[in-house]
Amino acid sequence: MKIIDQFINFVIRPPRAEYNPDQYLWERDFNLAGRAYKRLDVELTNSRGHTLQCSHYVPSPFPENTPLPCVVYCHGNSGCRADANEAAVILLPSNITVFTLDFSGSGLSEGDYVSLGWHEKDDLKVVVSHLRNNEQVSRIGLWGRSMGAVTSLLYGGEDPSIAGMVLDSAFSNLFDLMMELADVYKIRLPKFTVKMGLQYMRRVIQRKAEFDIMRLNCMQVAPKTFIPALFGHSREDKFIQPHHCDLIFESYAGDKNVIKFDGDHNSSRPQFYYDSVCIFFFNVLRPPQVPSAYSSQLEKYYDLGDLKLSSNMNESLLYEIIANFQKANNDLPSSSSALPCVSKTKSVVDCLSEAAAHPDVAGKVLDEVSKLDSGESSGLQDKSSDQIDECYSNSSSNRESWGRCSSFGGSDEEATARLGKNDGSDEIAIDLDGLIVETEELQTKPSRFARLRKQKSDPVDKKNKEKQKDSPKGPKKTRREKLEKLEAFSQRLRLCISRRANFRRQSSS
Repeated sequence: MKIIDQFINFVIRPPRAEYNPDQYLWERDFNLAGRAYKRLDVELTNSRGHTLQCSHYVPSPFPENTPLPCVVYCHGNSGCRADANEAAVILLPSNITVFTLDFSGSGLSEGDYVSLGWHEKDDLKVVVSHLRNNEQVSRIGLWGRSMGAVTSLLYGGEDPSIAGMVLDSAFSNLFDLMMELADVYKIRLPKFTVKMGLQYMRRVIQRKAEFDIMRLNCMQVAPKTFIPALFGHSREDKFIQPHHCDLIFESYAGDKNVIKFDGDHNSSRPQFYYDSVCIFFFNVLRPPQVPSAYSSQLEKYYDLGDLKLSSNMNESLLYEIIANFQKANNDLPSSSSALPCVSKTKSVVDCLSEAAAHPDVAGKVLDEVSKLDSGESSGLQDKSSDQIDECYSNSSSNRESWGRCSSFGGSDEEATARLGKNDGSDEIAIDLDGLIVETEELQTKPSRFARLRKQKSDPVDKKNKEKQKDSPKGPKKTRREKLEKLEAFSQRLRLCISRRANFRRQSSS
């Protein structure tokens, strides 16, 4: 009897996460990849009168007149809001806000018992209703793990307006899971005795937690759910075995995909899985491309001069690139973080000419800009959209480039962009947001683009090498580094503009 009571507590009263929100959650104001965000703590009340502790991670300041999509992260058994910290790092740079909560009976929320998804779906309903009433939220997605995945699936069967779901390690049927756990934990009893014990547990759980374990069955919901879903499961999961995911996936009625990876039930997920999650939510939520607050503080550049750009090009982004370029090529070090002022009355070409410290390199930059209008960059435009999407997803979901808040021992300056070579050429592919970070990094260290560019035997490089041989190495070393920075910028500027019409996202399957 004692074993059965322990098993009952294992189901409805697992160890409860007790934590300090200011210590284990993201700070109320923090930075990721050079952008500012904030944590908004919210208290909601569910249908049973329990107060739910919630947090919403949003940009700071929030873009005006531009609602952003939101992903609700649903934690697992014995989990809490802190489990969504990594989800925030993954999704916030893609202009997707993250909402997370402590389910009733978990974390700091009220309630004595958990129900492995049965009552939690009502908590999720309260959260979605709260977000629907928020004018700053557009589409809503769900991301659940273990108990949270079951909760998301049960709620998704009732609300077809959800844009997409990520279901990590969901179980198909609670009764079958409990029978399997009896074998996993080596309860040496005959099958009929175990079934009798489960019937006793059913009555006790129904009396205490007010739900029927026999009715908690995802297999009844999956064939009626049509929301796009991405399934994930660990191959070595002994707690919820992989065949549960297979059963749900086979019966699921909506657009679906599944990812299997190494690890057990509670192990950290691999990077390619997070990349897939980021791409999935980008496709189903379609977040807008919102300029950062950093660039919105600059003047609006209207006179584009001789440089003709289509409506797809972000003018403020180009303006910010030029401003960073000028700051990067300033000979005198400065502790000020303010960007140099670029006059609205000057054309882009004039601004670039003034920013360049060497006439040869300045000419190269202007030549590359002029080639864009003459169609000489068509080779880059032939790159398939799949390759461009892959480059974007890798750079936007690479956790090493996003940075960490100060409480986690990282800094925003650790951000670096991923690089990828174009097929059949020496052109370097990079996403637009990463371009800003890289141009700022030119102030402190030589660029990786410059080292790759040095491998090309163009006349400018040869002349620079000949001059270095005939002149002292001391003063020329700084000049060479400066040339490398300018050459790297010219390459990025060309790619930035040439890819403006290529960046398109495919609809989800």
